[in-house]
Amino acid sequence: MIENKTKKTIIAENFSKKGAFGKIRGLLGEKIPQAIVFNTRFGIHTFFLQFPIDLIILDKNSTVVDFKKGLKPNRIFFWNIKFDTVIELPNGTLEKSKTETGDTILLQEEFRNT
Repeated sequence: MIENKTKKTIIAENFSKKGAFGKIRGLLGEKIPQAIVFNTRFGIHTFFLQFPIDLIILDKNSTVVDFKKGLKPNRIFFWNIKFDTVIELPNGTLEKSKTETGDTILLQEEFRNT
């Protein structure tokens, strides 16, 4: 679950954490937007994405330092390189959760025994 602790709102019930190739791919090729979390610096692009997305950029204390609502396909979004945690979300999520700069975000991963 991704929670906005400041506003006491749920941003996403589920999310996946991406590393290596997964972060390069992000939501590219997906038909339905979903919440993903990964680390990268400097920026992302939405080339070949099929839908707009919301973005949250976090500092090392999980505080929102930047965000973008409704980033459309075929765009580029940059931020300060000292921040590297990115959350990609379905369009409209930031509006619903009232998330903004300065909010504290809590990422709670579910662990399943399989």
